[in-house]
Amino acid sequence: MKLIVAMIQPHKLNDVKQALFDAEVYKMTVTNALGAGEQKGYTEAYRGVIHTINLLHKVKIEIAVNEDFVEPTIAAITEGAKTGNIGDGKIFVFDLPECVRIRTGERGESAIG
Repeated sequence: MKLIVAMIQPHKLNDVKQALFDAEVYKMTVTNALGAGEQKGYTEAYRGVIHTINLLHKVKIEIAVNEDFVEPTIAAITEGAKTGNIGDGKIFVFDLPECVRIRTGERGESAIG
């Protein structure tokens, strides 16, 4: 079992969701986030004062999958989020030692579904 965490551009969320649905990955958690990476932010002027904005809006997607869904999930996120520009995001893959479905008490791969 793996936990896949992706940080993507907010405007690409619908494209990523559609790509995941096409790959038959339906379960996910989506969170709004702020972050900084290679983009390094930007500056803007407001009422004559220059402000540096270095924490940019991102969307964090977390998906727990069984081993056979790891590569299709990564491919779907990449397909949906890629623009070819700096700031497209990152995908992190973590080992998931245990999963428990609260409703039934199932554990392991069957709990993920």
